[in-house]
Amino acid sequence: MSPKPEQSPPRCLRDLGFFARFGVLCTVLTLLGGTGAAGLYMYLKHENRDERAGLTIDDIKGHYHGISSRSPLLDSLESGHPSELGDSEFSDSEREALVDWLTGDRVSQDFDNLDLGDFAPSEIMAVSCLDCHARTSEGAHAASNIPLEYWDDVEPMASSRDIRPVSLTILAASTHTHALGLSAVTLVLCLLALLTSWPRLLVGILVAATGLGLLLDIGGWWLTREWIEFAYLIVGGGAVYNTGMGLLGLLVIGDVLMPAKKN
Repeated sequence: MSPKPEQSPPRCLRDLGFFARFGVLCTVLTLLGGTGAAGLYMYLKHENRDERAGLTIDDIKGHYHGISSRSPLLDSLESGHPSELGDSEFSDSEREALVDWLTGDRVSQDFDNLDLGDFAPSEIMAVSCLDCHARTSEGAHAASNIPLEYWDDVEPMASSRDIRPVSLTILAASTHTHALGLSAVTLVLCLLALLTSWPRLLVGILVAATGLGLLLDIGGWWLTREWIEFAYLIVGGGAVYNTGMGLLGLLVIGDVLMPAKKN
């Protein structure tokens, strides 16, 4: 009896058996779902960090570096606006009432407080500001791009912010958890992608970009702690990393769904 010929090992994922490929497919789908859920969690966690709705670069700056800024409306009033316009009928008593309101601790509560009568901020703005600061304003001094018609318009202009950054202890703990966990998951996906039949150059570029994105993202946390400008590095690195993970996952999924190569 002649010995059975030895079977050569699988050359790539598409050469695996049905059950092995099915297992890899389910695992990668779960991994990509977890990556998406992590992104959603980060959005929900940070989107109000700067005390304003929606995730912006200020949320990232506030979390890792801290932000301290005065109310734009207060700065404008203290700089003399709108007296410099020449024909303004804005009185000193109205200016003082608005400054007292903006420097107090009841900014949202007193915006349209009926007990304040004509000196309620909403009343002062309706009489003295909306000629220029309404969406339909026209004329030489019109500023329809800065409307002050409703509280939702006024709130971002009226808010002073003093956002403290996350503590070093929490930052170190978060770095420890994310650096180890994400690195391990990323390596697994990279190795799977390297076992596919896709062109080596394509896979290599994606692996390099994904690893670099992860390094820039997590490294950016510490750089932003000292220099606020590096917040953009976090955003850029995170975008590259998540895009790379998604594309590597698609390569793996595509490979396990393709029929095995014929010998």
